[in-house]
Amino acid sequence: MSSDISFPSHRENRFYQGAAATFIANALQAVNFLGDRFLRQSQHSFSAIEDLYRHSMDSAFSVTESFLVTGAPHASAYYPRDFAWFYPDVLDPETIMDSQDAVRRARLLEKSVRLLLEAVRADVITTTIVPAGRGRYLGVNYFSRPSDTLLGVLAGVQQMISGEERASSYLAMSQCAHAGRLLLTEYGGDLKRAILKLASELEPFDADGTRYLLCDASGPRSAATDTRAERRRFVTNACVYTTFVWGVQLGIVEENELKRLLGRDLAEYKSGLLRLFGKNGYIRHSLDGPAGSPASSVALDFVSVHRGFWNLNDAGERALFAATADLIIAEPRFRIPSTFHFLVSAENPRNKMIHKIAAPAYQGRSSWPTFNVEFADRMLDFDEFSGSDTYRACAQGILKDIRTATEVHGGYQELISEQGLKYRTWAYKGAVAHSWFPRFLSVWRRAYGTPLLHWTSEPRQ
Repeated sequence: MSSDISFPSHRENRFYQGAAATFIANALQAVNFLGDRFLRQSQHSFSAIEDLYRHSMDSAFSVTESFLVTGAPHASAYYPRDFAWFYPDVLDPETIMDSQDAVRRARLLEKSVRLLLEAVRADVITTTIVPAGRGRYLGVNYFSRPSDTLLGVLAGVQQMISGEERASSYLAMSQCAHAGRLLLTEYGGDLKRAILKLASELEPFDADGTRYLLCDASGPRSAATDTRAERRRFVTNACVYTTFVWGVQLGIVEENELKRLLGRDLAEYKSGLLRLFGKNGYIRHSLDGPAGSPASSVALDFVSVHRGFWNLNDAGERALFAATADLIIAEPRFRIPSTFHFLVSAENPRNKMIHKIAAPAYQGRSSWPTFNVEFADRMLDFDEFSGSDTYRACAQGILKDIRTATEVHGGYQELISEQGLKYRTWAYKGAVAHSWFPRFLSVWRRAYGTPLLHWTSEPRQ
């Protein structure tokens, strides 16, 4: 494979949404899950971490792929949010095996981001895009309007543009960065309209004599753990704030334009969220529903996204982060016994009927390795800005146990059950989340100071 990348012009794509599109999308997804249930083949027999990684990268970034997805049964659908939550290190040179791997990643990332930008232009800003053949795509929300779709789109664009900023980049990285800048120029106006529309949708929420702004004051907005169907969640509002910040950083929107819509600058907007969700001294997962014990009021997804909400150079933020992290670390119900695998929550959240049948505990009493990796990375952020080693050992323990689970289960899992096994339900046999694997390697390098895997050196292409 040549290391020279030529990004072909895209064909005409059409996007649909509405009741009919939702019905068809649900039918297609049902077929996908049933196919996974009855047709999924047993995984390969590799056990060495390097062999597992190489196989995963060959699968994740195959030249036959049309979009960057995980290996989950619902992977035939496209999730814009994943570029913020799960794919921030696709172009980390230390996770790339060789120049061919770099080219495949850059090509697939560009194709994926372009499709997402076309959807934004068509005003289809949904949690899920389901391909329906011949350049036709269905936009559908599971189970409420998104808070993090635009964040994912911006994350994809930002990753492309920053591809050439890391040392010892492959040629594919600079080519991808150039393509990202062209996409930003082409679709910048569409992104700006979408960001300003999101800002205009924020709702006032009064508490303790103060008026705050929330994206989900009266109805749920989805984020990565969205099937709780809760209003007034920390993570959904953190995603919206981060969307605004990234929009300003990428030069898509001016902060003064957002200030006019919000009635406050971004710093005031964020400090209000911290006061509201952190008034008990820790970050409460949701304001919706009665307050429970502290451990029952927090959830692992508070770590938000890579380069996201948390700016731990502020002492007040560090105190809130530490208090919330300490609740999770100290509570046995958050942990798979004898491991550093942390579950999403201490108690199972509200489930809709489909999850009681098909995927119980998907959003609560299960471990998402990717959230654990982000938890470890935020711990390292805390130590870096506080000048301490408060959490390094815990972060290393998380990563070590994820490595062990990867070798035991034959790949980087999307979910691990409450018992530490592969996550299996009637309609969900378990998935190897191969596209998330590079992020794990990036954070491992940071935690241990040395790469987990070493590639045979080759001339940079």
